[in-house]
Amino acid sequence: MSQAKQALRLRAEVPAEVPKTAMIMAAGLGKRMRPLTATKPKPLIEVGGKALLDHVLEKLHAAGVSKIVVNVHYLAAALEAHLMSREHGLEVVISDERDLLMETGGGLVKAEPLIDCDPFLALNSDNLWIDGPADTLKLLASQWDDARMDALLLLVPQARALNHKGMGDFHMERSGRLRRRERSHVAPFVFTGIQIASKRLLRDAPEGPFSTNILWDRAIDEGRCFGAVHQGLWFDVGTPQSIQLTETALGNV
Repeated sequence: MSQAKQALRLRAEVPAEVPKTAMIMAAGLGKRMRPLTATKPKPLIEVGGKALLDHVLEKLHAAGVSKIVVNVHYLAAALEAHLMSREHGLEVVISDERDLLMETGGGLVKAEPLIDCDPFLALNSDNLWIDGPADTLKLLASQWDDARMDALLLLVPQARALNHKGMGDFHMERSGRLRRRERSHVAPFVFTGIQIASKRLLRDAPEGPFSTNILWDRAIDEGRCFGAVHQGLWFDVGTPQSIQLTETALGNV
């Protein structure tokens, strides 16, 4: 069965309950996007006349999310002001990292007390994607299996990871279980920055700043880290040059 047909079948047969709370990672420094991020945090960089963060908020609201927990560090006041000034229909709670940037894993752990559902959505604030035949977040939720999973990562094949120049991140077994790309080798799937995670993933976490990779590696070793394939397009908007490329591609969709 093709991936598109599988997505349609899941959409028809599985009632997708998207977690009501999403953690949005917005604390990064945006170094690759310089000089645009010298005075503006990366989530507020505009693509197609709209801030990257607003693209994400619209998708979350459309999928049925009602609350977002947003971590802030670099130019935090600008992010807070933007969130509070928009009519996005979402309750906003700030996880404040002004004093110390906690990285991705540390940011999740710091925000955990503010996240009031389990499992929860976690996604990067600079994500930009086009849905395939089904709503991306609902399709991801339909594939969550709490008995088997601590993390379910949304992956995109290299061919649909537009602007992406990396070598891929993961291999995926037929069961959906993930394994890492081997060093100096290519892997077929790229992580989109979107996942559903159980709070089990955060157990016994290191103190202070650390990468989510530490938690994923443990889940991979335990056979509890899975992937789901994104059915549409995904854009790596990581540099100033990628903005025009993305806007051109969006105009042709």
